[in-house]
Amino acid sequence: MINGVSIVSVWVLDQDSAKEFYTKKLGFDLTTDIQLDSGMRWLTVRSPGGSGQEFLLADPARSMLDADTAVQVRALVAKGALSPGVMATTDCRADYETLVERGVEFLQPPADRPYGTEAILRDDSGNWFSFTQRRVAEPGQPG
Repeated sequence: MINGVSIVSVWVLDQDSAKEFYTKKLGFDLTTDIQLDSGMRWLTVRSPGGSGQEFLLADPARSMLDADTAVQVRALVAKGALSPGVMATTDCRADYETLVERGVEFLQPPADRPYGTEAILRDDSGNWFSFTQRRVAEPGQPG
């Protein structure tokens, strides 16, 4: 049976630049960097010290997409129209300061939300992520 999602594709405009951004600026661990016979580069990273889900930093032009679709996806990424998801943190405000010092661009600084503390960051390709510290639920309340 399905027991989770192991890899999520994040479309990037330049895999070398993305590798540098995710490993050096965000501090992710490089898990795989190989060239496949098909011409696709399989480049994966995972959150620091994590053992679960990985990001496949994929170039639309060297993927299973047809050429026209790859052009459209690249345009959406460059425009900043895609959000691959939410990055979790245990201390949004402190981690925000650390990442800003490393040169990470934030579209919104940390702010209190009903679900926790959230900032919005952008990667070097234009993708944006919610960067969220979830609210700790009071006993008897939903988290």
